[in-house]
Amino acid sequence: MRVKKGFKARRRRNRILKLAKGYRGRRKNCYKRANQAVERALDYAARDRAARKRNFRSLWIVRINAAARTVGMSYSKLIAGLAKAQVALDRKVLSDMAIADPAGFAAVANIAKAA
Repeated sequence: MRVKKGFKARRRRNRILKLAKGYRGRRKNCYKRANQAVERALDYAARDRAARKRNFRSLWIVRINAAARTVGMSYSKLIAGLAKAQVALDRKVLSDMAIADPAGFAAVANIAKAA
């Protein structure tokens, strides 16, 4: 007896069509076009999750460098001094300190200067 793949295939197709919701034209309701569009969108999403991490890191570095220059240091000297003094603050925390707590950042920079 021939087995029709009705339920499984429909579930697979519907999963793709659900991901394509909101797309324009045949990309939202024609399975083949929707599958192409969804695959490409998922590829872009994966790529851009990594890019977002890079972008934020570079933003933090720019902010830390600007704050470090106000206390008379360069970014590289600050990071090297913190590493030598074994201060385990990451760039995100240093960036937040530079914006929200300039006095605290200046204290950390003085620790890096002393090391």
